[in-house]
Amino acid sequence: MRTFSAEEGWPALRASWADRLPEADLAALDKATAFASRHHGDQTRPAGEPYLEHLLEAARVLVEAVGITDADVLRAAVLHDVVEDTACTLDEVREHFGDRVAALVDWVTKPPCPEGRSREEARAAYLDSLNSAPDDAILVKLADRLSNVQRLDTHPRPEKRRAYYDETVRSVLPLAERHPWFRAWYDAWRGEFRRLTQ
Repeated sequence: MRTFSAEEGWPALRASWADRLPEADLAALDKATAFASRHHGDQTRPAGEPYLEHLLEAARVLVEAVGITDADVLRAAVLHDVVEDTACTLDEVREHFGDRVAALVDWVTKPPCPEGRSREEARAAYLDSLNSAPDDAILVKLADRLSNVQRLDTHPRPEKRRAYYDETVRSVLPLAERHPWFRAWYDAWRGEFRRLTQ
């Protein structure tokens, strides 16, 4: 099972993609990465790594494993949590990056929990809504979740590991059926991390 890292940061990743993406697209990703870095600030992931690493890992999956070169999809991958996890609004994303990027970010952003619904119910409804998402949004979501679960055993809370494994199997693996590379990766992941449920 291949894993993806972005510990080296954006400059090194950018240099490694110079033969895959035109300079104009790399410059567009410069802007998206700077925007995400500014908004996420010093946020970290549950295992303690800088938040930006997760965003760049998602983009790396799309470029290096799936062969995506669409700059809007890659920018959406870098920006996919900026509305959900910071004070940034979708209108700001639209203003800086255009309608298509904003639409992709919107698809993968969990909406606020409606009154009268539990967080679990709202989360399940959000994941169900992805069944009608456009293919490009599904790609962003699959890359996002891959980054989240590829090292699931490093999450500090065992109960969260189990819940996230179960949710991924139930709601994300069916989305991966559309894409051969993701389908194969998630199949391997499912087997490797099944032990978390025991």
